[in-house]
Amino acid sequence: MDLKPARAYGQAATLGVLAGMRTFSAPVVLSHVYSRQPSKTLKNTPFAFMQSITTSKVFKVLGAGELVGDKMPFAPKRTAAGGLIGRFISGALCGATVFKANHKQPVIGALIGGGAAIGSAFGCMFLRLSIGKRTGIPDAAIGSLEDIIVVSAGTALAKQL
Repeated sequence: MDLKPARAYGQAATLGVLAGMRTFSAPVVLSHVYSRQPSKTLKNTPFAFMQSITTSKVFKVLGAGELVGDKMPFAPKRTAAGGLIGRFISGALCGATVFKANHKQPVIGALIGGGAAIGSAFGCMFLRLSIGKRTGIPDAAIGSLEDIIVVSAGTALAKQL
């Protein structure tokens, strides 16, 4: 049984989950991988920019800023409209890119990635609030733990892309 076609679905969903946790985490992972190992399938497509070293660097700077900004008391809720839209777009972009690279319909990948980002945003928010309420651990510390999970999962995914 050839499982390779199913990989694109898992990759799109995983990137979406990462985007739901930290908006820029998924584009950081994907642009890092594709800028170092370009996909011929993405050449001359709207997703070709994801293979640029410059794009990779920009996403890394934005991602680092998000890791710091998330812990600030004035940081907006991830489930506010702006945050959800950004997370959906991030997940959708990454899902579509992975699907295109795997010769699949980008729209399907976008829906999987974007949907996973929305689900992850809510799931992680409720989990973070619940952990804080039950343990008394400060939100910033829980956010730092979430960062460790995002970076670890992103690193593991990058090795599989």
